[in-house]
Amino acid sequence: MGPTIQDAEERDHYIEQGWWGTEALSDVVARHATERPDAPAYRWGRAVLDWKGYHALGDTIAARLAGEGVRCEDRVLVFAPDGGGVHGAYLGCERAGAVAVGVGWRAGVRELRALVEKTRPRAAILPVETPLGPAAALCHELEIDRVLFLEQLDDAPRPRSGPVAEPAGVGDPSSLWLINSTSGTTGLPKCVMQTQNRWRFFHQLAVDFGELGRDAERFMSVVPAPFGFGLWTAHFTPTLLGAPCTVQQRFDAREAAVRIGEERISVLCAVSSQFVMILDAAEGLDLTSLRVLFTGGERLPLERSREFEARTGCTVLNFYGSNETGTLSGTRVGDPLEKRISTGGRCIDEMQVRLYDEKLKRISGDVGVGIPACRGPATSPGYFNDQDANRELFTEDGWMLMGDFVEIDDEGWLRVIGRSADFIVRGGKNISAPAVEEEVCTHPCVVQAAALPVPDRRLGETVGVCVQLRPGSELTLEGLCEHLASRGVSREWWPQHIAVLDDLPTSSGGKIAKGELRERVETLFSHSAD
Repeated sequence: MGPTIQDAEERDHYIEQGWWGTEALSDVVARHATERPDAPAYRWGRAVLDWKGYHALGDTIAARLAGEGVRCEDRVLVFAPDGGGVHGAYLGCERAGAVAVGVGWRAGVRELRALVEKTRPRAAILPVETPLGPAAALCHELEIDRVLFLEQLDDAPRPRSGPVAEPAGVGDPSSLWLINSTSGTTGLPKCVMQTQNRWRFFHQLAVDFGELGRDAERFMSVVPAPFGFGLWTAHFTPTLLGAPCTVQQRFDAREAAVRIGEERISVLCAVSSQFVMILDAAEGLDLTSLRVLFTGGERLPLERSREFEARTGCTVLNFYGSNETGTLSGTRVGDPLEKRISTGGRCIDEMQVRLYDEKLKRISGDVGVGIPACRGPATSPGYFNDQDANRELFTEDGWMLMGDFVEIDDEGWLRVIGRSADFIVRGGKNISAPAVEEEVCTHPCVVQAAALPVPDRRLGETVGVCVQLRPGSELTLEGLCEHLASRGVSREWWPQHIAVLDDLPTSSGGKIAKGELRERVETLFSHSAD
């Protein structure tokens, strides 16, 4: 792994307090491979990767990376579906001393190209076939010459044979370990720097708040592995507990419900829209093995949360934070139901949560309504190779800002009351409305466009667009999506609703009056296709 990127004094303080550690995740996997070699580490589909197989896969990938000339601190693009293979790839990068660049499996060519330009990976790990076509052609387009092809043979993922060498070895868990992407208001992905220790601290919070038992839990995480929620729920906490984790290469609510019953899953990790879809798909199935549901990424649906607890007997918990901050607050098993489903929980002392007004002046007592910020052991070091973005992310004195307005009461309970940035949160993923608008306006028929969040029972929000067309033009939702696909736009950005208007309303300043359109969302899209 790369050099330590946290302030040395701060790092030493965190280690002294026990919030961080000195043991790398690779060492934990090696220990499990010795102590419980045949116990399952990951399940996906009907495939199983046990601890000895996971350990061996990491070693094999590390040796292959070294054989391709990957050295300490080199970046390696990892583009693979959830399953044992992607976690083995992250482990192999760690043991090669490299920094994994984790990319979501639904990313478009545009997002991939931007990540490659920002991180300059020396090599890539991906399956032979991808949703964007053959991996060889994709890597040629991205100008990546060194490629490890992951194959699935007899349900066991492994890299295709090739040159091997002695890998550089595991680094410090406070060092740069992985880079993943997050949406910005420009639509271009920002690259968040990840250390292992920040997720080790998050793991401690999850164990404490969820009252998790070592060796006693069975996890299911249906959140994509490269993103923050997916990292701690699939790559870190199950491994640190030595617990099996069931994942899905492609989210399937009915299959998830079936597996919960069959495998007696005790801890489910899913964004809000996913657990609602699992609940709706679980007719006739037994979900009563669930003890804890960790959710987040979107506002919790109150009635569906109550229904989920009533149907399963489990406790719904959530953390409030982001890929960058980790967490600012969280709910505990012992908290009252209404607090757990209507707030982000109490602020976490170690995260030193502050509150600022719109001019970034600190609010006295850090109580009331404002923009939250934090600084603590769960925060990331910031964005990779992006000074402009880091200046927006941090206050002048080093506190990391969120993009929401929240209310914090005298007892430390935090409640989100609105977003300060123009995002649509689809299934827990932030989608930049301005970026969608820019893409939609590349269609030759479109004069101007406004992207809006449309409430959705399953996903929380989906993308809707209001468009003004050139005289005499026509545009269907299908035609617009075909155009976006031809431009390599990620599928999550594609509108699911369209409204063609003669004119888009404007404010006194000449800008599109989105507030007026948001008030009309229900009628604007009532007849549009899903």
